[in-house]
Amino acid sequence: MLFTALAIKLDSPGSVFYSQLRTGLNGKPFKVHKFRSMYQDAEKRGAQWASKSDSRITRVGRLIRLTRIDELPQILNVLQGQMSLIGPRPERPEFDAKLKEEIPYYEVRYLVKPGITGWAQVMYPYGASIEDAYEKLSYDLYYIKNYSLWLDIAIFFKTIRVVLLGKGR
Repeated sequence: MLFTALAIKLDSPGSVFYSQLRTGLNGKPFKVHKFRSMYQDAEKRGAQWASKSDSRITRVGRLIRLTRIDELPQILNVLQGQMSLIGPRPERPEFDAKLKEEIPYYEVRYLVKPGITGWAQVMYPYGASIEDAYEKLSYDLYYIKNYSLWLDIAIFFKTIRVVLLGKGR
């Protein structure tokens, strides 16, 4: 984590960490912590989904997103009780409003604590659209319905595979 912080600092001006409002358990908002992977003021035009070749992402940001290292500071959120290690990924409130309108049962995903990693993250490629959110919701609902220690263990090992093989984004 120290190496990551140093690399971010050397790569672009701005803070090493980035905090952002997300939706948690029972729809309660909280601030999620991440290593900064985008240029400072990347969202001055408002909230937007990241795209595959997003010009807002720094050189170091591309690497830490690919390996999911940018998510490591969320361990603080887990220690604060706002997140679990495994569960549906928390979404931004700005996107939640639109997704609740478009996707039936979308808010069911907030009946459990959000996680740093989850079934949708290891089974579905990165998504940046309402259609992708719909697909990822099916994985989140599967996780909620079939929650077990064995499923969490499977997600943990699939996450390790994603990190080691650089399958993230």
